[in-house]
Amino acid sequence: MVGVRRLLSFSDALTLLGGDPPAVAALDRALGGALNVATGGVGDGLVRIADARGSVLALGRGAVRGVGRRLGLADGRAERTELLHAAHTVIVVLAWFQALEERDPPVRLEDLELTRGEQLALAGAPGAAERGAAFARALAAVDAPSPAPHRPFEAVTEQLGGWYEGLSARFLDFAEGLRAWSARPPAVRDAARHVIRAELPREAVRQYESLYARLAQEAPEFGFWTTQLEHRATRDEVRRSLGGVTELLAGLARTARPPADVAAALARASEAVLTRPVLNASSGPEGVRVPALREMYLDPDFRVREVTGPGGPATEAWWADAPVRRDLTSYLAGVLTSPGAAVAPLLVLGQPGAGKSVLTRVLAARLPSAGFLPVRVPLRDVRAEDDLQDQIEQAVRTATGERPSWPELVRSAGGTVPVLLLDGFDELLQTTGVHHSDFLTRVARFQRREADQGRPVRALVTSRTAVADRARYPDGLVALRLEPFRPEQVRRWLALWNEANAGCFATRGLRPLTWEAVERHGALAAQPLLLTMLALYDAADNALRRAGDGPFDEAELYEELLTSFARREIDKAGPSPAAVPDEEAGARAERELQRLSLVAFAVHNRRRQWVSAAELDEDLTALLGRAATEDSGFRTPLGAGEVALGRFFFVQRAQSVRDGRVLATYEFLHATFGEYLVVRLALHVLTSLLTHRPSLSDARGSVDDDLAYTLLSYAPLSSRQMLRFAGAMVRRIPAAERDRLARLLIEVLEQHGQRTRETHRAYRPTRFPASPRLRTSARHGIYGANLVLVILLLRERVTASELFASWSDHASAWHRHVLLWRSAFDEEQWTDFALSLSVRRTRSERGRELELTLRSGAPGPPEPVDMNWLYRYPPGNDGPGWSRTYWDELRHKADVSCGTNDGVVRHAMDPVYTWLGPAVTTFVTTPGGRATSLAHDVLELLLGAEDLPPGERDAVRARVLRGLDGIAPEVRDRVLRLLAAQGGPPAGTGPEGGG
Repeated sequence: MVGVRRLLSFSDALTLLGGDPPAVAALDRALGGALNVATGGVGDGLVRIADARGSVLALGRGAVRGVGRRLGLADGRAERTELLHAAHTVIVVLAWFQALEERDPPVRLEDLELTRGEQLALAGAPGAAERGAAFARALAAVDAPSPAPHRPFEAVTEQLGGWYEGLSARFLDFAEGLRAWSARPPAVRDAARHVIRAELPREAVRQYESLYARLAQEAPEFGFWTTQLEHRATRDEVRRSLGGVTELLAGLARTARPPADVAAALARASEAVLTRPVLNASSGPEGVRVPALREMYLDPDFRVREVTGPGGPATEAWWADAPVRRDLTSYLAGVLTSPGAAVAPLLVLGQPGAGKSVLTRVLAARLPSAGFLPVRVPLRDVRAEDDLQDQIEQAVRTATGERPSWPELVRSAGGTVPVLLLDGFDELLQTTGVHHSDFLTRVARFQRREADQGRPVRALVTSRTAVADRARYPDGLVALRLEPFRPEQVRRWLALWNEANAGCFATRGLRPLTWEAVERHGALAAQPLLLTMLALYDAADNALRRAGDGPFDEAELYEELLTSFARREIDKAGPSPAAVPDEEAGARAERELQRLSLVAFAVHNRRRQWVSAAELDEDLTALLGRAATEDSGFRTPLGAGEVALGRFFFVQRAQSVRDGRVLATYEFLHATFGEYLVVRLALHVLTSLLTHRPSLSDARGSVDDDLAYTLLSYAPLSSRQMLRFAGAMVRRIPAAERDRLARLLIEVLEQHGQRTRETHRAYRPTRFPASPRLRTSARHGIYGANLVLVILLLRERVTASELFASWSDHASAWHRHVLLWRSAFDEEQWTDFALSLSVRRTRSERGRELELTLRSGAPGPPEPVDMNWLYRYPPGNDGPGWSRTYWDELRHKADVSCGTNDGVVRHAMDPVYTWLGPAVTTFVTTPGGRATSLAHDVLELLLGAEDLPPGERDAVRARVLRGLDGIAPEVRDRVLRLLAAQGGPPAGTGPEGGG
């Protein structure tokens, strides 16, 4: 089995397709040994273009005619893909020579031979001999654009036209260096130039399109590799469970051997998933049936783009130019059979609940086992610190119980192509202390190694869209974003749901769930997981059809659903619902949800997606004791053997036996359930502080926030999803209560800095047994940062003087607290926190002020910094400029910190410090405007002068000249030389225009 290479030579392609070796050798001779030179040999240096054309036409046409027969003899999917790659390489070259035959230039090809006296560069001679080498090299190693399933065919042919123009230019350059060309009359030469430069490339593209269509009849993969417009009827069709993948690929694997041993076991495990429900809703309304994936999974729409250029797939703007597509099965078939997919993974993005994980499960089940070896690796379930091969082997063992090495597994699969489905890159980023921003590049390196070993691998990685900007992207990476359901898909989903539950609805006197009922909740219904939650919620008592109800926001849906499920579980475990007053039933449900929230905190504070039963028992005991009272608001904690959380469909319980001990773990079906519950309990605990205030209005005393500190001092609440939940919940609190709570939390923020006691000392969540515990200072920082986030949610806009009223310099107080928070966070947490805030520098009667808000939308450039504000001068200061001598200390302090962010900025600024150092701390005023540093203004002129308005450009130049007064002479001279190069004052001009 031959490994896929990124560049396949023309001679390799002909040989793979069964080209006659003597004929290939004859072609090599006609090209002066170019084919051998491309692989390290030496030719005779004589190019005979007429002979080359004849050989290429004969060999190329023969290869195309024989593609079908050669594919029929392929030993497995990997070899078939290599043959298809070879066939495409052949038609690229063949199309140009067929165009040369069709548009025969006025100069006879038989005369265009290079004699030894003219010395083609392939023989190594200098001078004129170099002129023909480029043409021969281009034929020897075909580096032309290739089709890819994410690119429209028109884009491929447009790029190919450019490649043919380059090849034709090299051919013309070769021809013009020959005596036979110069002997022709000028008119003949001009006509030949026009044919070669203009007509030949266009005709080559037409020939390529014809040959490509012919190959598509022999090999359907050529159809998969192009983006074609679908028929309207096909576009409107709502497809199910990726069935088209099986249909498209099964017929291509007839010659492949079926898998054996572990590969067969893995295939069986993957296929079994289709028969399982979309989710386990055993705690749902009585009698409700959740259909199996085979019935219920609808193929999503998507957008796809190669990751290149500025921006990235985490932003909405980056996707704006990518059209919405509905041919997911065809696209996936193209990816899995395309040679280019063996060098970089496909990155699948989507919002929480968009169906990324389900897509990997369905795809693994649908790939025909005779041609592919799907290996699904849930990244949340493998050891994050292990390398990729170890993680794959762990996933195989979990799925099959077998312990093969990766090479053994691939060998047992025969000629099939391994397909790695790496699910949950975002969880890897968010739940481990190990930096995994290079995960995608490590996957690409693994693919390259496997290709070199003759085991070409396809890889697919899923992630939330929001964290996609945290990754480093390898060359060739393509990103695919799952789109929300369109109305036709929602209607189809509802029809399948109602059909599966028709009997249940009739028995219980319920109406089917209609489009009209979910349409007002359109934003939620467009996400598959949330649509399922809406359906489960409505299945209890048609709750979505209640008169007067407005549309839910996401938080309201989670609240209604979780509360209804909690009440049903209480009803099952306790007395008859009729015997329990509504108030008591509600209180019981609330206690159940609070217990679930502690499970969510156990997961959140360990920064992973699961918690063991033993860890959970330790947490509950530390927080509540073995005999919690009713006043605590929680139910009595259960031992590890007693916890019964698995009855909820959104909590999954796993169990294993090790050394005779039963080990159980819990995790939420989807991370958003845990995130919602964390935010819910956090706001509940903080709001309850209002009820523990002194009774007299003027009495002040310490606020008992021990439980809040214990829960909120291990991990920040700044993830985007958690802030969305929190914002929706806070909006339901009455305005007066929000204001009271904000003022109280500002008091707590002030007093917690002197905290020395700790009520719940035994509560010590750690990610792993060997991981260090957080220092007390770090916990203080995280808790303070969380308080600020909640205050901003309550107030929307807060000033530094409100947060730190007892400080004399409120801006400095903010700065010092931010340094504490940053030191308490890891890099991912700090990024989330910083991106959640916006800061505006203002002034008040007491001096400098900061206005703080929660950021909405994509981050934009911050407002310019006024040096008057920074150095405490009045606004619009029209006095003289000033300077400081500690510019070198700024660089040194950035160096000592050794942080990535400081290091990047220091690296970029090193030339400024080295050559213009004093200019960094030399400041110039503008009457009525802001003050700037000399270094800032010099860089503004050097980098952005052309984009500045004429008046602003002149003002900046004038500030620079004023700032030069009194600065070191060598720096002054450098700045003046720079200005002169930009069209400014000549060297020697002083600030006033004289010497």
